[in-house]
Amino acid sequence: MANVLIFNVFLVLILSGVESCFMPSSQYVNVPQTIPSGKYITTVEVGDCDTKTIHFTVYDPSFVIYRNGTVVAVNTMSVTTEKTLAVYVGDNMGQERIIVVHLSSSEIQRQKRTNTGFLRRSKRRWSPPPFNIIEEESGPYPQEIEKIVSDSASDQEVYYTISGPGVELPPVGLFTLDKYSGMLSVNRAVDREQFSKFVITTRVFNRISNKETDLPLDIAVVVDDINDNAPTFKDSMQFTVPEKSAVDTFVGLVNATDRDEVGSLHVKIKYSLLTGLDLFKIHPVTGVITTKTNTLDREAKEKHMVTVQIKDMDGAVTGLFNTATATITLSDVNDNPPTFLKPTYEANVNENEKEKCILRIPVEDKDLQNTANWNSKFVITKGNENGHFRIDRDPKTNEGLLCVSKPLDFEKTPKVNLEVMAKNEAELKGTSAQWKSIPVSVAVNNVDEGPEFTAPTVRFNVKENSANGTKIGIYEAVDPETKSSDGIKYYRSIDPGSWIDINRDNGELRVANTIDRESPFVKNGEYPVIVKAVDAGSKTGTGTIIIDIEDENDNKPTIPGSELVLCEKQGEMGSVLVVAEDKDESPFSSPFSFSLPSNDGTWSLTKVNDTTATLKQLKELPTGIYKVPIDVKDLQGYGEEQIANVRICQCRNGVCLAKERNVSLGPMGILALLLPLALLLLLCLLLAFFCATKGEKMQIDDGGDSGGILLKSNTEAPGEEVDANLINVPITTDTIGKGSVKGVNTAWPGGKSTSTIGGMGTHENGMYMENNIITNTYDQFDGTYGSQFNGGHMVGSGMGIDSRYMTQDFSFLQTWATNGRYLQTKLPYLGTEDDGRFANDIIHSYGYEGAGSLAGSVGCCSDFGDNENLDFLNTLGPKFKGLAETAKKT
Repeated sequence: MANVLIFNVFLVLILSGVESCFMPSSQYVNVPQTIPSGKYITTVEVGDCDTKTIHFTVYDPSFVIYRNGTVVAVNTMSVTTEKTLAVYVGDNMGQERIIVVHLSSSEIQRQKRTNTGFLRRSKRRWSPPPFNIIEEESGPYPQEIEKIVSDSASDQEVYYTISGPGVELPPVGLFTLDKYSGMLSVNRAVDREQFSKFVITTRVFNRISNKETDLPLDIAVVVDDINDNAPTFKDSMQFTVPEKSAVDTFVGLVNATDRDEVGSLHVKIKYSLLTGLDLFKIHPVTGVITTKTNTLDREAKEKHMVTVQIKDMDGAVTGLFNTATATITLSDVNDNPPTFLKPTYEANVNENEKEKCILRIPVEDKDLQNTANWNSKFVITKGNENGHFRIDRDPKTNEGLLCVSKPLDFEKTPKVNLEVMAKNEAELKGTSAQWKSIPVSVAVNNVDEGPEFTAPTVRFNVKENSANGTKIGIYEAVDPETKSSDGIKYYRSIDPGSWIDINRDNGELRVANTIDRESPFVKNGEYPVIVKAVDAGSKTGTGTIIIDIEDENDNKPTIPGSELVLCEKQGEMGSVLVVAEDKDESPFSSPFSFSLPSNDGTWSLTKVNDTTATLKQLKELPTGIYKVPIDVKDLQGYGEEQIANVRICQCRNGVCLAKERNVSLGPMGILALLLPLALLLLLCLLLAFFCATKGEKMQIDDGGDSGGILLKSNTEAPGEEVDANLINVPITTDTIGKGSVKGVNTAWPGGKSTSTIGGMGTHENGMYMENNIITNTYDQFDGTYGSQFNGGHMVGSGMGIDSRYMTQDFSFLQTWATNGRYLQTKLPYLGTEDDGRFANDIIHSYGYEGAGSLAGSVGCCSDFGDNENLDFLNTLGPKFKGLAETAKKT
């Protein structure tokens, strides 16, 4: 269980003049396996060097070294592995050396002897301690570090190889190894801040077989730190502290860092101030800056520039350092009260003036402007008991503004003495000064004023309905200067009911008109009157008279005139509440008494409360309105008979059903009813307009026989009604071939109407086409039709076309009949008139059916002959073309 502790203490000489004294490079000390606290380890040997001029430093926290070189353990520790400790030895000139001390025990030495010559791969025996090199070593290079020796080298010829960082990995070529001797060397300087440790893999091989004689071994090469980096500042150096702060008030923290080895003396920074030592101080370890005095004054100096130094090696002479400037700004506190520029102030104001500023009071404040420490606040501490003055602050100039808020009276107060105090919005701090006050004298200027009434407002009690001329009282005014009423005239200014009359000379008040307490001019029994007093200089003064009107019993109780609804109830008699009103006040009003002056057993009346009674039906009564007389009297017995209009009806939700149906139309409802009538009237006017409008006239060339002209016969409306008995037309009888029509009569009996289109021939009860002109005859008496065709065309129903085909649509037949009647009325005109017969409303062109007639046109139109251009017939519709084709085939 024995463990070996080996302390390898290296003392490296970094002095350029190492020849000054001799110092051994190593020292060996035997130690126990467990080192107790306070255990003496060894005393470092310095050879022939002067111990009075050197000092020792140990960076391992487990040990402490004294000035004489004695090393002592700080804590009890159990050591199971080998360790190294770095101790520095320096002189007063800042030069340092390192001594190597080897510590071992008898147990570890015994184990080495026992295991000599054996290579146990399960327990490596060629395990050297970590190697150490010094960073930034000046050389010469290459520089030997240590030999690597394997246990297998005792009985074999071996060689060594290394790999890893510093060999073939960056930084490449830093280390080299003598493969036969095992000497490890470093080839150039190393920066510990870049590479603090290297782990190199070492392998050992047999020289003959090239086989590994031991397992690979990782060797650590530790780069020992030297103090080659000065500490640096990390953060901004801007701090703020209130002025007049107490001693030891926190100002700010200085943060610094050092790149050297953590935990070593190389990074132990000491803080110090080089300037500002009279006002501030800094903690040497923490870097906290605090105040050193309570006299910091922002008004004297707002910013302080302090130089801070940071030095490693705990501030030793050999330590590296840096400096920076810290800016400490003093923030403002209210340590200066506002001060007045003058010891006293005076002002003057005219009497009766108000809301006028009469004085500016400037102040001076050293604190920071436009802050609560600088903004002034003025207070009137004396002389303003009646509230005539107020004082404000001008936000632009910070001045006090003394203003009059209530008018002053010279006769009462010719002068006012005030005391004004100037304060700040913030309370005073860090000073013993107090708020300051000054006296302000205000003189009141006398002004010729108008008369003043003896009191601004007076009251008089007057009974309503008092007789005109009744004296109410006297309301006088006096001159403020003379205190006399001489020469003052009085006038009414506001008297809405013209109830009051005032004597112009002495202010006597009398009743001018009937005073009615129930008038709308009266509010809560009070009637205000404003009067005006005018002196000889036309100066005026006003006063208010309040007339308190005493009530009289001059109003009778009444029942409102609206109807009282009594709802019918099945199997019981209805009732209704009767409410009475009286404009008078108590005791001339309620409680009322109710009675029926004549009771015939139809109604009963029962009092409910002071103003209401129940009127109940005692007999079955039909629905309707009943006038019920009721005698209502007030508390004084003053009243008369009233008529209550009671409506008996069937109700729903307390409302008569008849009333619910009696809905009146509003303006929009009436408009909705009239709108259809207006539309109907407009339609009639439109139809009349179309019926009265004629088409354009057609000019017909009469230079020869015209072609057949067809009148439109497809209208579904009836034509003009024409009495055939009144028309005398020449009758022409034609011969009918290829068939006959039943009932044909060539004569024209008076009761028949005949219409001919295109020719003058007539056929009774028949229809024929001659020269492509269709002729239609209609029996006015029995309404029968006939059809015939001349010259081998269709005659009746025996020519291939059933006459029923022509009469399938009654409206179609009726149209033909209408056209016939219309033509019969025009025949006399055609026979007698000259050019007028060509009018557009008489002669119409008919569509051409595709072929002309062999015979010429017959009748009045035959004058046109064959000179009529019939090309237009080629453009007629398919219906007429079909009819023409049918006629040809027939």
